[in-house]
Order: sequence, then structure tokens, then C-alpha cells
Amino acid sequence: VAYKNVVGARRSSWRIINSIEVRDHQKEAKEWRQGVNRSYKEQVEKELSQICDEIINLIDKNLLSNIEQNESKVFFLKMKGDYYRYLAELSVDEKRTSAADKSLEAYKSADTIASDELKCTDPIRLGLALNFS
Repeated sequence: VAYKNVVGARRSSWRIINSIEVRDHQKEAKEWRQGVNRSYKEQVEKELSQICDEIINLIDKNLLSNIEQNESKVFFLKMKGDYYRYLAELSVDEKRTSAADKSLEAYKSADTIASDELKCTDPIRLGLALNFS
């Protein structure tokens, strides 16, 4: 929950900054203002990337390798897909494509296990279906 709150706040900040940046670009705002927005956006992107990378590494190295229960595997694969999706939202070019591909891979792995092992009414399976869509 702690990571979710930290990431959620930064994603929200990034979306707000991004919309201000788009609006300022359309209005041809003063150059100093665009510079401040760009600088702050880069700072938020850096923080968000570091947090997402930390979570993904934690999931890969410590959690997925030690889990035997299918429900837990689905949960952590879904979580991995979510954090790669967050990285894809703020990335561009090859980084965006790579993060989106890794997100899709994690969601597909989770979906395969969920379809075979979890009831269709299982909350984790439903959450996966929502995020995967």
C-alpha cells in the first residue's frame, strides 16, 4: 500500500504537470515558465522511474521466485504489469515500447495462471482483468 500511495501521488503530479505543459505550449507561455514546468516534470519522472524500477526488482528477485500459491503469483505478476505500465505512460520511443511489452508479458502470464487456477469471481482475477483491459 505504501508504494501504491507514493507512486499514485507522483503519477497524479505528472499528469497535472503534463497538462499544464500542453496548455502552456498551446498558449505560447513565457519561456521561463515552460522551463520550470519541464524541469519539475523531469524530476517527477526520475523519481517515478526509480520507484517503479525498485518495485519491479523487488517483485522479480524476492517475491515471484519464492511463491508457490497461484493466487499470490497472479497478484504479483499483475503488480509487475501495473508498474511497467506506469513506466510506459511517462516514457517515449524505445523505452515506452519496452515497458509496454514487459507490461503485456506480465499481464499475459498472470492471466494464464488466473484463467487456469482462480475462480472467475476471485477479486485478484477481476482486478487483473480490469487493469489488463
